[in-house]
Amino acid sequence: MKSNILNKIMLAGMFTFFIFIFSCSDKFVKVSPEYSIDSENYFNSEDDYYMALVAAYDILQSSYANVILGEIASENTLCGGESPTDVIGWQQVDDMIHTSTNSNLRDIWNWMFAGVQRTNYFMEFKDKIDFDGKDQMIGEIRFLRAYYNFELIKWFGPIPLKMDKRFSLGDETTIPRSPVEDVYAAIEEDLIYAASVLPETPAQVGRVTKGAAQSLLGKAYLYQKKYAESAAVLEEVIVGGAYSLAPNFNDIFEMEGENGVESVFEVQYTDMEGAGFGCLQCSEGNVAVGFSGVRGYTGPLFSPGFSFNVPVQEAVDAFEPGDLRKGVTILDIVAFADTTDATFTTGNEHTGFFNRKYIPRKRSENAQNDLNLTNPNNYRSIRYADVLLMAAEANNLSPTPDDVKAQDYLNQVRRRAFGDQNHDVTYTGAALTDAIAHERRVELMGEGHHFFDLVRTDKAFGTIPGFTKDKNEVFPLPIEEINFSAGNWSQNNGY
Repeated sequence: MKSNILNKIMLAGMFTFFIFIFSCSDKFVKVSPEYSIDSENYFNSEDDYYMALVAAYDILQSSYANVILGEIASENTLCGGESPTDVIGWQQVDDMIHTSTNSNLRDIWNWMFAGVQRTNYFMEFKDKIDFDGKDQMIGEIRFLRAYYNFELIKWFGPIPLKMDKRFSLGDETTIPRSPVEDVYAAIEEDLIYAASVLPETPAQVGRVTKGAAQSLLGKAYLYQKKYAESAAVLEEVIVGGAYSLAPNFNDIFEMEGENGVESVFEVQYTDMEGAGFGCLQCSEGNVAVGFSGVRGYTGPLFSPGFSFNVPVQEAVDAFEPGDLRKGVTILDIVAFADTTDATFTTGNEHTGFFNRKYIPRKRSENAQNDLNLTNPNNYRSIRYADVLLMAAEANNLSPTPDDVKAQDYLNQVRRRAFGDQNHDVTYTGAALTDAIAHERRVELMGEGHHFFDLVRTDKAFGTIPGFTKDKNEVFPLPIEEINFSAGNWSQNNGY
């Protein structure tokens, strides 16, 4: 069965376009199909555009796979699971032996391109009618397109690029994989526009803001080593005052901390619609959370899961003495069970540690009964702490370095982590660069960023076990894509 970009992403809008509505007035998530319509005759009212916008957001929920697999790919965690063959594609990435036949990598390719296709569908018909507020919708759409393209370029390097028009059959044999610099240029253009039209505060909880667009733009610059540009745009976010560090680090990752003062952009999840192993991307919940839970768990606070993505001792030891983030980031299940009478079983590669930020909490009595796959834990895609640390790095590495400013941004994060100013960093130059990198690891551990931080800073080789230089910086294109491109697309080096 042909399973390439052009029959997967067309499900999002080539022949039939499924419109999704959100479940309540204050949370921007999908619940159920409303109707389908010939895609060429759609976009006849403001409501049509709005529902197409919701559909473009909806694909964000499938990015749970990017987060958990991004963490497994780093040296922070082992794959875990029930056995060495449980979700074999993840196991292979953990061991850096993945190939172009890896179905879990193919999922990331397909789902992120489904997001691109939905945003391009909106843009293809953006001028069909006019109404108040359409510019803001377009800004949101262009942010989302940049977000999906950024994920694709992080994982796969050069990608086929098509702007304001859907991919169609035959494109795989004629449209080349665009060079990385061209993809980044498109991402930058989308985000600059988005930042120019988006509001400071979201129109609804979960919708994109100006600060989110600026922050993702700053991140895209950082990945390209455009440090001066990154520092400048991230400075706008910081001085804008729309965000601040949450006083209590623990609160960020609990239900009451969702969409809080530190949230720049969150992927919204709910436990009101279930999922099965046959269609995990159909879930309205954060599937990665259930996979990361403690196997066979009974006890307070948490629910059981499938014991994937288990932190290793070296990652636990990366936290300095007195760092208040350690207990929030890492669940030491043995110590926890000793004090609470909780019980658990062990799985493959059991380390005794779990990613406490994103393991299942006790769910509401109305939650779907679905093997705990549908968890309502939002993914904090961009946090203000991340913005501060990116700004610190950009200022430190800028052609005209400002280490004083870099120290300030770094130390804001560290003061919350330790509850004092006794752990402030006074390093400059390369020592400060290393301190920022360390801080990014411990601050963002469990959130899926570390592998890509190591790659973009050329530190992955020698740090990640099994990592092969000039190969594992990106992942292979699915073999189906290569085959059906009829020689138009070449495979990434080493695969």
